[in-house]
Amino acid sequence: MHRERVLARGTYREHLRIEKILTQETTGGFVLLAATVLALVLANSPLADAYFGVRDAHLGFDIGDFHLDLSIGHWAADGLLAIFFFLAGLELKMEFVTGDLRSPGKALVPVVAAAGGVAVPAVIFTLINTFGPPGALGGWAIPAATDIAFALAVLALLGSHLPSAVRTFLLTLAIVDDLIAILIIAIFYTSDLRLGYLALSLIPIALYALLAHRAESLFKISYGAAWFLLLPLGVITWALFLNSGVHATIAGVVLAFTVPVRSRSKYGPDYSLAQTFEHRFRPLSSGIAVPVFAFFSAGVAVGGASGLLEAWESTVALGVIVGLVCGKILGIVGSTYLVTRLRHANLDPDIRWMDLVGMAALAGIGFTVSLLVSELSFAPSDPMHDHAKVGVLTASLVAAVLGAVILLPRNRRYREIARRESADADADGVPDVFSAEDPDQRP
Repeated sequence: MHRERVLARGTYREHLRIEKILTQETTGGFVLLAATVLALVLANSPLADAYFGVRDAHLGFDIGDFHLDLSIGHWAADGLLAIFFFLAGLELKMEFVTGDLRSPGKALVPVVAAAGGVAVPAVIFTLINTFGPPGALGGWAIPAATDIAFALAVLALLGSHLPSAVRTFLLTLAIVDDLIAILIIAIFYTSDLRLGYLALSLIPIALYALLAHRAESLFKISYGAAWFLLLPLGVITWALFLNSGVHATIAGVVLAFTVPVRSRSKYGPDYSLAQTFEHRFRPLSSGIAVPVFAFFSAGVAVGGASGLLEAWESTVALGVIVGLVCGKILGIVGSTYLVTRLRHANLDPDIRWMDLVGMAALAGIGFTVSLLVSELSFAPSDPMHDHAKVGVLTASLVAAVLGAVILLPRNRRYREIARRESADADADGVPDVFSAEDPDQRP
């Protein structure tokens, strides 16, 4: 009996798109790493007081009960990360509307894997902290998320020849579990909910959606100029979310879901508003927004070797480390295996389970959103606040090293396969292996 294949090789267009994203994220990952290292150095140097003073300095204003007076650190976490999540929402929508994952059968595996990759680390953290310090269980969602920028940057360095279906799997999984994490923030980390501001936000959201779909016909402007109209509405939506009690970054995801993915432009399918926004805002996100957030969030005063050891011995850091490093692998690979068994399916012959184990290890790089949840879980004066961040940084490093150990040998194998396939490319430049499986797809 013929068995369904999961994670089969995608179309050539999707292969090129993933290659482009990985190339862009590599540079952003290096900038993010540099910002993190600089923050740690400053936080543990004679300049620590100046560093924390800048982070905690306030900018902004209040108008009655409308609050826009935030510390610089909060501007980075609540404001700049909205750009990050806007791009995450765009990427997810493009995957499910025009990407290879528009097929429910193909989308099921990474979505279920993402859910498993969120649930198992949270359960592990909860079990470890059940008898931990009072309030420790408040950080149960810290190991839930995967950092897109770091994970894809490491993947770009380690897995340049891994099958595009596997790399799409990690990309989609990272986006989905970040969105699950932000929903967790909205549901479990929302305090003082103010429904009036949330209701008011529906007005700019509706206008944003209308203009995103009709700006070209209503105002005779190009996609490239549409952001002049949309950006003010986005800022207003963000400010209303901030004052509603719902974490402001969720505004980025909501607005992204209103952006049209299918092109109405005369210039062809590569000129949709979603792709235009992705092209324009990705450098801003990966080059400025996320690194600045990391700079102000990753700076933890560990207090030397003894302080670092004390943090590692805490149940909070231990729960984060075990959750991210072990829980991600168990949750992602276990969920994928369960789906294949229930659907009586097999992995594509080009892919091995060890490839998925390596990808799941990289998913343990839970940097950006994990740091964000750490800040929401514990007060800055609480020792568990710093312990959680030490756990995130440690787990991310261990996960990257573990992923390298697994994926480097796999990448060498696929490099040799790619070398043989390149000799079979047609005159149109599309390798025969893509043409044979989907002859109607062209770049």
